[in-house]
Amino acid sequence: MNKMQVSLADVVLSGGEPAALAILDACIRLIPGVMGAPSSGAEESFEEGLLEYPQYTRPQEWEGRTIPEVLRSGDHAKIAAWRKHRAEEDTRLRMPDLWERHNDARDRPASGARRKD
Repeated sequence: MNKMQVSLADVVLSGGEPAALAILDACIRLIPGVMGAPSSGAEESFEEGLLEYPQYTRPQEWEGRTIPEVLRSGDHAKIAAWRKHRAEEDTRLRMPDLWERHNDARDRPASGARRKD
């Protein structure tokens, strides 16, 4: 009999239920219509090999933290650039292994062949 093993992460939990719920949630959200708009999951962590950029909401200032000016500017190109920069920076600082894989994939042509340096 073949048994398949699935790992959620390098963590120890109180039982299998929390891991099963997380895996179910990850799978169920892939079903069309579950998340509402088809584009709902397009800019989330890991979708492009990076962590997701920080999210802000109102009020404009909360507990000494202010929403960055660029996000209040209405300039969609600058907002997109800021989000990309923050996703890259946060991934580089918080998950260097993910950042390394992202850079490796970015430097590789669509064929998957490695370039000689």
